[in-house]
Amino acid sequence: MKQGAFAFGTLILLAILIVGFSSIYVLDVTKQAFITQLGKVVKEETNPGLKFKTPLIQKVHLFDKRYLEWDGHRSQVTTGDQRFIEIDTYARWAIEDAKSFFEKVKDESGARTRLDDILDGAARKAIADHPLAEIVRSEEREDKKLSTEEAQKAQDEDGGSGKGANVLQTFDVGRLKISREILSDAKPTLAEFGIALLDFRFKRINYAAVDQAKIFDRMIASQEEKVAEFTGKGKGEALKIGGLQQLEQETIKSEAERQVREIHGQADAEAARIYTEAYNQSAESREFYEFLTTLNAYKTTISKNDWLIFSTQSEFFQYLKQSTKKSE
Repeated sequence: MKQGAFAFGTLILLAILIVGFSSIYVLDVTKQAFITQLGKVVKEETNPGLKFKTPLIQKVHLFDKRYLEWDGHRSQVTTGDQRFIEIDTYARWAIEDAKSFFEKVKDESGARTRLDDILDGAARKAIADHPLAEIVRSEEREDKKLSTEEAQKAQDEDGGSGKGANVLQTFDVGRLKISREILSDAKPTLAEFGIALLDFRFKRINYAAVDQAKIFDRMIASQEEKVAEFTGKGKGEALKIGGLQQLEQETIKSEAERQVREIHGQADAEAARIYTEAYNQSAESREFYEFLTTLNAYKTTISKNDWLIFSTQSEFFQYLKQSTKKSE
């Protein structure tokens, strides 16, 4: 009897402990909760701390009250000007109405499925309403005049559409405003599921793989054309500078030759004048001049190994004979 009573008491104690622990739960600061009883919501808790509920009958449902992340799938869409692009998006959301959230999507996994459907649809609709040029720019832009290089760059950015080579288009909206449009369109729909959409952004916008090669080829051809243009201008300038240099060299050379001829002429004239003055001074001077001239002629035409045979009638012999008589 005593052992049976002890066992029964132990069971009663364990039952009390189980019931006691099942009536207590702790609500973390990052969580929010509501209590259901027989499938109906009877209580909602948002303040952290130690909480109580009716054991066995009531059930606690916990949900995150922090900002949550939604990362969209990369997908190909068509812009308003029929250009194929690939977009990658992301958003931030939070559970605003835990009761509606539980009743309509159950948990975060169900919420992400709803977000995929609604946000992807809103993004496709917004992109289909705008041309590519507005989607790839972060904000609106006013008209302005462009240089040739800037116009070509803008045309390459627009995928070679060729819209205006001299004037940049005016865009009433940009990528940021399109993101706000998507946010405004999707927010009311998601609010019905107890979800607060906080932000929506484009993570990446790319040309579709089919168009990328064509666009890159067009950009490469454009750059190669610029290279050829600059190379041609450089060669033209090089030829121009080379021609000017050669002309300047010829001018300097001609001037130098002219000065040389002038100096030679002046020297020859001066020498002739001196020779004439010396020749006209006296007969002896003329004879001495002729003698020196003859000696210089012999000096330049006869080497040390040559033999000279003079006639008694030669001028040189006459000079020697006259000089001998004078010495006697």
